[in-house]
Amino acid sequence: MTAVPVVIGVRAPEVITAPGTAPTSGALVDTHGRVHRDLRISLTDRCSLRCTYCMPEQGNEWLARTSILSTDEIVEVAEVAAALGIRTFRLTGGEPLLRADIVDVVRRIARIEGEDGPVEVAMTTNGISLAKKLPDLIDAGLTRLNISIDTVDRQRFADLTRRDRLEDVFEGIAAAAASELRPLKLNAVAMRGVNDDELTDLVAFAMEVGAQLRFIEQMPLDAGHTWDRSTMVTREEILERLGERWQLDPVPGRGGAPAEKWRIDGGPHEVGVIASVTAPFCGACDRLRLTADGQLRNCLFSNAEYDLTAVMRGEGAVPGQRADAIAGMLRSCVHGKLPGHAIDDPSFLQPARGMNAIGG
Repeated sequence: MTAVPVVIGVRAPEVITAPGTAPTSGALVDTHGRVHRDLRISLTDRCSLRCTYCMPEQGNEWLARTSILSTDEIVEVAEVAAALGIRTFRLTGGEPLLRADIVDVVRRIARIEGEDGPVEVAMTTNGISLAKKLPDLIDAGLTRLNISIDTVDRQRFADLTRRDRLEDVFEGIAAAAASELRPLKLNAVAMRGVNDDELTDLVAFAMEVGAQLRFIEQMPLDAGHTWDRSTMVTREEILERLGERWQLDPVPGRGGAPAEKWRIDGGPHEVGVIASVTAPFCGACDRLRLTADGQLRNCLFSNAEYDLTAVMRGEGAVPGQRADAIAGMLRSCVHGKLPGHAIDDPSFLQPARGMNAIGG
């Protein structure tokens, strides 16, 4: 019997437009002792694919172009964040390569100096158009890359993404594999009845190109709000399936990384699992997110957004003179972070924004 998707509760975020009573000095440490070092910046909510688990094929309500942060505004936020201890900036979307000035965004962020030297600029992409743009991105200062690929079967890819673009993704992966960017990571969302028969094939493909495959448990972040925990492929199922083909040994020293890693047959290859639902890693989370329209979020599943546009575009806001206001919002966002996402709590409410609008 096919499980019927369950529509879970959805809640629009509370929008916070002014800094609160957070500490005004020191590192970005929340009330649970977590030091924040990673800011994920969404450059657009638009995407060149229409993955069934992310957004509908038609009828998407895109962010108004006037609401999207300019490159100057993004760099201004990044400079303040770096001064407060952020070391890694990951550019996401939607699809970040759709941003016309993506190379300039990378170049300007890569020039920022933190307390420990230049910051790191990473990117998560679907790989389409990557082959053409990668040399310029590397020259601009890109240091790490994650590429999403949920299947290596052409027809399945077309059915899943509603676009026949798998060869373009393969070209992007090949270009990344031939570059000096390491570690190269491939991300795959494990989905029952979609690609759960392909888990070992995906790992084998990643090993062939010198990349690390990272499986992601499907999370309640779909635009249609039909996520159903009973149908998701869990961490344990993923490991069991992989264990039928390879010996998996845990890799110690995870730290704040979202993925648990296992060494395959003694190495050198590894595979990761991001089990946000069944084995959440909230206790070590060091990440903040900035949406394309300037909203700070301290968790993917947060019910609060801290509106940076209120302090950057509001009355009296003067470019170059608003660093303190931006810092105050960053500190308030961190200060308001909850201990965990509470997906297992009966009162859990899915964010109104889908993943493409939040940023990965």
